[in-house]
Amino acid sequence: MPRTGFSMRTLIFIALMAGWTLPAHAAPLKAVATFSIVGDMVRQVGGDQVEVTVLVGPDGDVHTFEPGPQESQKLAQAQLVFEIGLHFEPWLAKMYAASGSSAKRVVLSEGIEPIESTPGQMQDVDPHIWLDVSNAMVMVEHIRDGLIEADAAHKAVYDANVQKYLQDLGRLDDQIIEALQNISDEGRKLVTSHDTFGYFARRYGFKVIGTALGSATTEAADPSAAAMAEIIDRIKAEHITVVFVENMHNPKFLQSIAADAHIKVAPALYTDALGPAGSPGESYLKMMEYNARILAENLS
Repeated sequence: MPRTGFSMRTLIFIALMAGWTLPAHAAPLKAVATFSIVGDMVRQVGGDQVEVTVLVGPDGDVHTFEPGPQESQKLAQAQLVFEIGLHFEPWLAKMYAASGSSAKRVVLSEGIEPIESTPGQMQDVDPHIWLDVSNAMVMVEHIRDGLIEADAAHKAVYDANVQKYLQDLGRLDDQIIEALQNISDEGRKLVTSHDTFGYFARRYGFKVIGTALGSATTEAADPSAAAMAEIIDRIKAEHITVVFVENMHNPKFLQSIAADAHIKVAPALYTDALGPAGSPGESYLKMMEYNARILAENLS
């Protein structure tokens, strides 16, 4: 039976000879996320339509990050920049101006009630909003809105992606509450590396007793002997039995405090950064599930 019609190659040749314009494949949006947790969220919402560059990667410390020419070039090429705000990325404004970037900056903390830091700290508010999953849901809605504003042609894609992700986050919030339900009121006390668990404590019913650095930023000076002695006294007075280090912070001071107080140090929690691929903290969903499990195992 003879073949009929034209092959795709023939059709393309005819179209080019006739001067027709073939539909172009739209290049993905170029987006920069300031650190790994936001980068993961942008990828979940943006999918294949967004090319995401992360400035501070897994296990990296945003507080002490020093951008170089390579990071400035990435910022200059971006169409969107997703950031926390609340002075979490103190280097970003200067870097943005120096790079000559025209990217729209999307601040993910807008609309979230900030927690004021203890007077005398380096920051007036706590920027660690993502450790409350209900705040993370607000963040991903901001991400969706920023993507749609820059790329309205793929609005349906972003809407569908964010709807699924919001469902995942809702389940995560329920799972965390369930995982922590057997911790007594007396056991819901935290001592951590730096002041990062304020939003988590407010959402899930905990009290932050003390921190090794005594600050919401890791840029704070190493604790003095007097400050460490004060934390140890507080640990004993509150009957604390375990302290929690963080994945992106040197644990030596908290380990020293724990040794002097004769209590244990729990496995590191994921706070200001994801873990590397293959780790329990390789995504936001996984890191929060892991944190809840570690807290439950050590405080129940």
